[in-house]
Amino acid sequence: MNIAEKAFCRVFQFGFKVAIPLLPYRNPQVLNSVDQIPKILKEKGLSRPLLVTDASIRGFGITKHLEELLEDGDFQLAVFDSVQSNPTVQIIEAARQLYLEKNCDCLIGFGGGSSMDTAKAVGALIARPDASLEQLGGILRIWKRTPFTIAIPTTAGTGSETTVAAVVVDEESGHKYALMDFPLIPDVAVLDPETTRSLPPRITAGTGMDTLAHAVEAYIGRSTTKLTRREALRCVRLVFANLEKAVKNGNNMRARRNMLRASYLGGAAFTVSYVGYAHAVSHSLSGRYNLPHGETTAILLPYVLEAYGSCIYPQLKALAVAAGVAKLDTEEAEAAQAFIRAVWKLNESIGIGTKIPQIKKKDIPGLAGMAAAEGNPVYPVPVLMDARALERFYYDISEDGGTRV
Repeated sequence: MNIAEKAFCRVFQFGFKVAIPLLPYRNPQVLNSVDQIPKILKEKGLSRPLLVTDASIRGFGITKHLEELLEDGDFQLAVFDSVQSNPTVQIIEAARQLYLEKNCDCLIGFGGGSSMDTAKAVGALIARPDASLEQLGGILRIWKRTPFTIAIPTTAGTGSETTVAAVVVDEESGHKYALMDFPLIPDVAVLDPETTRSLPPRITAGTGMDTLAHAVEAYIGRSTTKLTRREALRCVRLVFANLEKAVKNGNNMRARRNMLRASYLGGAAFTVSYVGYAHAVSHSLSGRYNLPHGETTAILLPYVLEAYGSCIYPQLKALAVAAGVAKLDTEEAEAAQAFIRAVWKLNESIGIGTKIPQIKKKDIPGLAGMAAAEGNPVYPVPVLMDARALERFYYDISEDGGTRV
């Protein structure tokens, strides 16, 4: 990246950091059980919710209790259960059509990040019927109030229940992009560990590491605040204390509740302070090859941390202390390396590898271009990289692209 490009990125990022106290960030109202939802809707005068979920979650009966509560409460419930991993423009448009056909007046996103993001994206289209999703992609392009939205995560990972973002995939190009605006923050977040009880270990692992990446990238970036640093450290502490337990014993409800809290904190941190290149590269991979975003981010995170080098050692030391792998008097470089090793070790302990065999070498330049377009100038990363520099990460994690030292 040349000097002019770097200067533009840093000026852009500085402008956003200065504006943080002036921007309308807010936290959703937090509920601890789905049982509280009918009361909230009645208080708001809402009676025609659209439940947005996926067929497997509904098939497992996870949404059944809520559906019964709403039907018994005389709500006119409509259900869209065709969400897929990495929601596409076509899926979101189908959900929007159902919302309009059923004359719905609010949204409930029930599931992983894909279901919540689909609900949020539908809200954006309802608020801006004059615009396409592509036109709404990027920062601060929605402007108008979206329908009242409740987010119920069934995974402890994406943080979508508290963020300004909804991630969308263009099914034709495979390009993954985000809508980012304050109206997308859900009005209510339901952190009920019972909704995560039946989550398979692999999904628990991947989404849990996505939570960790949110906190880490928010913390090491250049747009942190006192509050987001505190939220990120609390998130890291909870992940290292609970993720492996939740993966290995899905009925450990204390661990699952703590991971939901970690996800919320990580989401709150990065919605203000943003993420970094681990997420930008991961989005390009999960969009192109339809891979689980949490897993690709987990694999990338330690490689990206190593690439940033010593400029993030002070932050990594604080994270290492929070993770319990270093002490306050540990030498800075030693603590930083201990944290990176701890990330590798946590990945290994919960079954996440170090490579992504689906990567095709011929795709790498295009993927790196997508990652660079997403990350620059928005993400306030410690070290700026252009598309050519970002290619290293795809080679690092490809099947025959080298090994970790």
